[in-house]
Amino acid sequence: MKRYLYNDLVRWKNSVGRKPLVLEGARQVGKTFLLKEFGEGEFENLIYLNCDNNEFMQTLFVQDFDMERILRAIEAYTNQSINAGKTLLFIDEIQEAPRALTALKYFCENASDQHVVVAGSLLGISTRVGESYPVGKVDIMKLYPLSFEEFLWAVGEERLCDALNARQWEVLRPLATKLQDLLRQYFYVGGMPEAVLCYITDKDVPKVRRIQKSILKTYERDFAKHAGNETQRIRLVWNSIPGQLAKENKKFIYGAVRKGARAKDFEMAIQWLVDAGLVIKLKRCLNPTMPLSFYEDTEAFKLYLLDVGLLGALSSAPARLMLIANTVFVEFKGAFSENFVLQQLKVLGDMPLYYFSKDNSTQEVDFLMQTDERIIPIEVKAEENTKSKSLQGFVTIDHADKHMKGLRCSMLPYVDQGWMENVPLYGILGYFHDLAQ
Repeated sequence: MKRYLYNDLVRWKNSVGRKPLVLEGARQVGKTFLLKEFGEGEFENLIYLNCDNNEFMQTLFVQDFDMERILRAIEAYTNQSINAGKTLLFIDEIQEAPRALTALKYFCENASDQHVVVAGSLLGISTRVGESYPVGKVDIMKLYPLSFEEFLWAVGEERLCDALNARQWEVLRPLATKLQDLLRQYFYVGGMPEAVLCYITDKDVPKVRRIQKSILKTYERDFAKHAGNETQRIRLVWNSIPGQLAKENKKFIYGAVRKGARAKDFEMAIQWLVDAGLVIKLKRCLNPTMPLSFYEDTEAFKLYLLDVGLLGALSSAPARLMLIANTVFVEFKGAFSENFVLQQLKVLGDMPLYYFSKDNSTQEVDFLMQTDERIIPIEVKAEENTKSKSLQGFVTIDHADKHMKGLRCSMLPYVDQGWMENVPLYGILGYFHDLAQ
């Protein structure tokens, strides 16, 4: 499946001062598939080493970090030649090989002409006992579940994707019904590659949900494997997320996890889920002024799932609700729509993202996004009533001196109202396409 990150990998290959590359991402977002495709498409040969249950990899780095010895040993083991500039060395499940993470420092310092990429469990990498992350000695990229536009590529709608990226709003206007139908499909299927592949090859809706449930069970097994004493707390937080997002006010409430609970009871469990890449923690910002991080409220936040399809599976939302009419866009108080928008925005990279709310007021802005040029307040309005009182008051009254321009995501066609632009929900990533380059 075609991924946006492929072009970034090509740029990494050709870059001066390139370091070993660590591809980060939650389990089953497609890291192995993408790196194999990259190796086969851009190099004369790919050497793939999976460290899981691999006796050779268990001992390769234990003796020393002599790069000459290590590279010759890999050649002998794989019966392939390693030629700088022509060979991609891909080490998968790197957390399973002792001292492999540390070895990346020496690849950087003593074998810098060799293209090396690695992938592995975020959990295993971060919890590897006795090893430190080779800070400053590696390049890092992050892979997320397929975006809506990558989903369009997968289902053969490349022309629609091109029109979205070119922001051809008038061309897209008569195609709104088709795009809304495709968006409903994405809300159900989500962006986990295995689920998308099943959907486009088998068209088997119940099987897609079984795959999603299987992925959720895999994550839950990881809780027990890696989290130790935090396992039960992590499960409680994880299972509370659909209910938290179904509230009118989606601020995370500890008491909704367990009666009488406080921050100290669950803050480690929440951080574990964030570090694993399974949830997105959206913090509150108190003042829409650059840099937003200066005005971060450390006490208030919302939790979203990494993938809207997995949100549907975790909440057991029925297929008929997701795939028929437009009810999915407004069910659970718009939880799916907000999770969808945040999921798309994360594809753009590490741009600061927050939400805004006023104390003792119902005014709330779903997202505050900081680009290099400006702060963009974003409101998600997928229901029929698209009045934007909170956004309008925020932009034109409370913070009029900042001259911000709002962005509303709704099911209405594109329109520029001066103080705000309305972008169709399915066009949110296309709107920011230039930022993703």
